Amino acid sequence: MVLDLMLIALAITLYPLPLMAFALVVSTARGVWKGLVFVLAWLACLVVVIAVVLAVTDGQPPPPRSPPGVAGLAAKLAIGVGLVFYGLHRRRLMRAGAAPADATIADATTAGAPAGQGPEVRDDPSGGTTGEATGQEAGEAAGDRGEGSFWASAGLAVLVQPWGMVAAGATTVLEANTARPATFVALFGFCLLASASLLAAELYIVFAPEVAQARLLRLRGWLKEHSQQAIVVLCLVLGLWLTAKSLYQLTG
Repeated sequence: MVLDLMLIALAITLYPLPLMAFALVVSTARGVWKGLVFVLAWLACLVVVIAVVLAVTDGQPPPPRSPPGVAGLAAKLAIGVGLVFYGLHRRRLMRAGAAPADATIADATTAGAPAGQGPEVRDDPSGGTTGEATGQEAGEAAGDRGEGSFWASAGLAVLVQPWGMVAAGATTVLEANTARPATFVALFGFCLLASASLLAAELYIVFAPEVAQARLLRLRGWLKEHSQQAIVVLCLVLGLWLTAKSLYQLTG
């Protein structure tokens, strides 16, 4: 269980979209506090998922070969296969030069992008416009929303969670035995590692706000160019691991 949890947490913390969104959040007015709200909401999602799973299992793993145990492994297998197919789907889109539906999530002005850092405006199924929003337009939009609220920051943290990977973590927590103190250490380590990149960025913005904001925005630009490759690699590697491990446990 511990190895699976750490691998899933590593994939979550390396997933690029949350850090891209976080860079936008902290670049607005009161960015330090909004960044803190973002991180707390992110952590709250992980804690709630773990708490729900432990409440369902009563802190005891299901016996091997029992219907609940087999169902948990089947769910993990389905998630692994889903991640593999999603990674392959993103790879095909990347080769075709098409933008995935969630490619602009981190560009959303929910948290209020500052002037001069306006997001792209793309076509959508309901009929939108295409082109680059000017810095003036982005600044006016952010001003209309009060440079983004704390609730918006929290909502954005929930929105950009890689929920497929979090679900994989939930199926792994099914194996947790709360009678062992090491289990709580492993669960704490999972939450900490899954949030490591955001926690590091928040600490950086606290101790060196001006430098950190500039560097985080530059990092966001770099991630925007390479996010598709990162998502493909993370989904394929984690998906293949979960698929192979689940098949081995189901057939072994």
